Amino acid sequence: MSGHGEKLGRKQELAIAALLRSPTIAGAAEQAGISEATLFRWLQRPDFEEAYRRARQAAVDQAISQLQQATGQAVATLQDVQADTEAPASSRVTAAKTVLEMALKLRESEELEARLSALEEQLQRMAPAAKGGGRR
Repeated sequence: MSGHGEKLGRKQELAIAALLRSPTIAGAAEQAGISEATLFRWLQRPDFEEAYRRARQAAVDQAISQLQQATGQAVATLQDVQADTEAPASSRVTAAKTVLEMALKLRESEELEARLSALEEQLQRMAPAAKGGGRR
């Protein structure tokens, strides 16, 4: 078994991959060729848990990247449906509504990000004063 700070073994790496693919611990253990008890024990280890967390984050990052790559085509599709006079009115209305809702959410997100950045800058300006504020 690996000590703290050492690389995970091959079986542990297989177990992490199986955890990403399987909806259950039992299924992941079976895919990795280990017992459920072993997998549960590994999940309690900080090094294994951290490696699993990083693997999950990488999988989410990859999915987000794929979604971002598809957004241009999705908007074009909505625009095509919205402009298609042959399409049912309900489809055109739904497409238009979706475009407007997405634009509003994007604007809200940008405004929230700007407000958060302003607050962070304000806190950074206040931090030096707080450190030396009580000394004379």
